[in-house]
Amino acid sequence: MRFFRLNLSKFVSKSKLNLSRSPWSRFKIRIVAFVSTLLAIVSQHSLGTVALAQAEPSRFPAPDQTVNCEILIVGGGLAGTAAAYEALSDGKTVCLTEITDWLGGQLTSQGTSALDEAQRQRSLLFYSRGYLELRRRIEQKYGKLNPGDCWVSESCFLPQEAAEILESMLEEAERQGKGELKWFPATVAKDLRLSANGKQIEQVIGIQHRPAPGQPPLNTATLSQTIEDAYRYENSDRFQKTVISFVPAQNQATGDHWFVIDATETGELVALADVPYRLGIDPRSYRDPSSPSETGDPYCTQGFTYTFAMEQTEEPQPQEMPPFYEQYAPYYSYERDTADFDYVFTYRRIWNANPRGERDRYGVSLPKPDDISMQNWTWGNDYRPGTAADNLILSHDQLEQTGQLQPGGWLGGLRSETLRKGEENAIGYYYWLVEGTTDSQLGEGVKQPAPNHRYLKGFDAPMGTAHGLSKYPYIRESRRIIGRPSYGYENGFTISEIDISQVDYNDPYYQQTLPPALYRQLRIALAGLEATSAIVEDTPANQIPRRTRSTIYPDAVGIAQYAIDFHPCMTLSPPEAPGNTEREGMRRAHGSAYPAQIPLRAMIPQKIDNLIVTGKSIATSFIAAAAYRVHSFEWSAGAAAGETASYALEKNIFPYALVDNLPLPEPQLAELQTRLRARQNPIAFPDTSIFNLDWDEWRVW
Repeated sequence: MRFFRLNLSKFVSKSKLNLSRSPWSRFKIRIVAFVSTLLAIVSQHSLGTVALAQAEPSRFPAPDQTVNCEILIVGGGLAGTAAAYEALSDGKTVCLTEITDWLGGQLTSQGTSALDEAQRQRSLLFYSRGYLELRRRIEQKYGKLNPGDCWVSESCFLPQEAAEILESMLEEAERQGKGELKWFPATVAKDLRLSANGKQIEQVIGIQHRPAPGQPPLNTATLSQTIEDAYRYENSDRFQKTVISFVPAQNQATGDHWFVIDATETGELVALADVPYRLGIDPRSYRDPSSPSETGDPYCTQGFTYTFAMEQTEEPQPQEMPPFYEQYAPYYSYERDTADFDYVFTYRRIWNANPRGERDRYGVSLPKPDDISMQNWTWGNDYRPGTAADNLILSHDQLEQTGQLQPGGWLGGLRSETLRKGEENAIGYYYWLVEGTTDSQLGEGVKQPAPNHRYLKGFDAPMGTAHGLSKYPYIRESRRIIGRPSYGYENGFTISEIDISQVDYNDPYYQQTLPPALYRQLRIALAGLEATSAIVEDTPANQIPRRTRSTIYPDAVGIAQYAIDFHPCMTLSPPEAPGNTEREGMRRAHGSAYPAQIPLRAMIPQKIDNLIVTGKSIATSFIAAAAYRVHSFEWSAGAAAGETASYALEKNIFPYALVDNLPLPEPQLAELQTRLRARQNPIAFPDTSIFNLDWDEWRVW
């Protein structure tokens, strides 16, 4: 009975077969058909699920613990934290899991504690309420918003203290909203159990790990050494494990209706549920005309980064060359002609011990002893594999080949060997900074040693690990779902390059590279209000005016603005090979983007009705994903996911019911949007309109 809307068509179709009968006969037949349909639904839901469990007894070992949730959020990064913040404020019972033991993802456990923000958006403080509260608490904690006095951002700070702030925010949301938070750090999602019809997640099996007796604490070993162990059911020499069954909380109004939100960094549930998704480069099309590939490439994703912290000292420090340094040294570079160590150190300085003193050309104080810098540098600790031999996020075919899509086979979906090499590359980069004299891009005679520094490691160091690297790498690109087919998106909904980019498509490159029909299709798609006249009047493609704004979505539930910012994969394997270059053409779309929206259709996967996808795994092309990945976007996308799940629970519907009639009006969608705005979660930038084509002030950099 709960989702009668889904089955009404069955009743109607049976009724239409009997229109020639008497009214009473037709009525009786309709009643019988209706009851039969309901019985079939109930039978399928109850008996079918039992049969599934009996058929696969080995897939799900007896859990050590069963936990009831109204909303299960897998992934405690910024998107997952934001989803929990909103759902708790709405009084929901929220289960939140995270592979590390810190909330916050890229802000904390990934070490990128320097807020990436667009200038105009920042000047107006036009953000989701939770993100604004996070910024306010950072300023309250330190007495200033930028305790690092960095120049890449207006806010650089210590990651472990941001994790504490986020935890306090969730505690307050739980208390004020009268919700309930069930927090599971150091916990991974291992298996899913679907309903008999395959359309709902009925159970998620998680594994929480803790040190085995006599073993050192978590975060002693690197992720590459522990990740596969963390996903295995069996206890090991390193870990003792608790198998947890997450299931729906029973509710008188909604029964066992619940929602699962994939907020993981790499789209783990997307892969486990085997819903349609993309990975890496998309094929060139009129919607993504800057793609460097005609056919696509799932192995070339943006580089990932293990961050670390380093401290300036009064005296030179002993520096030990890592045994693997010579392997990675050919890669490292200052990259820019303005190369100097202070430039790199203050770029993401997260602690300024004495902010007084001489200022440099970027308006920040020169580095001094006791200052701490976090390193996140493209030709440094970025690791950028791009072939089938070394890609980090395993493709669908690779997951099948390695057995990770088999029952009980999931091991996280990452190549642990590539994680290990990323770790080595980062440690080698520190040594290059302090002792190196080579530069792969600028040549000899540029790089000078800077030995007055210390690599910070230990549980009380900024990254909170014995080895000094971030607990998890900063992931710039994930598995990206393909949304459901909808009006204008017959192959599945996706946010594409032309929805946000400010690229000049009059550039001869596009006219020469794209076939004439495809180029014309591109220009018409960008024509906005002039599209109809361009078609009717057969205007030459290069004379069709383009709109100067982003696509406006009727189902917008959040906002995002940042540049289309690439850290491209390298051409050869391994990435650190001498003379290696970035994949040709990857930066063609690199540059400014208009203020944009997050449409609900980008968060609704195909096949699974009670799965909501947020963070970097929403439906974007790889070019659009390069802008939809920074801190404030993740928060806005997470807030939208949390509010959508809360609203759908209260209305006893699935999220797709909010958008399945677009472009016709959707009253419940309008209610959700009103609710988001009322809770100070913007869904559009100021003055967003099909008539407003003036966005020059909304610069990113």
